[in-house]
Amino acid sequence: MKLREIAHSRSGDKGDTSNISVIAFDVGDFGFLAEHVTADHVAQHFGDTITGTVTRYELPALGALNFVLTGALGGGVVRSLALDTHGKSFSSALLEFELPAKGASSGSP
Repeated sequence: MKLREIAHSRSGDKGDTSNISVIAFDVGDFGFLAEHVTADHVAQHFGDTITGTVTRYELPALGALNFVLTGALGGGVVRSLALDTHGKSFSSALLEFELPAKGASSGSP
């Protein structure tokens, strides 16, 4: 199952850092998201695109996770040669993350 089936996402930038939110459509899915969408999984998902760290923050009352990715934008808007210097497409890319079927045993996706 794709992450986009149970959540939506927004992303933005500050310098060379990208900020990505993942918000469950149903707050009841927050535990499932928190279990399967880890900082390590996000770092693996983006691979060499991220040269720094990935930090996850939890907002359970909102059913949301927030990821801060340093070294993600090729130096930032004024330095990067990337087509998406603001990292707005990162949210769509993260929604392609593959999750296990709900109710399946826990572990890596």
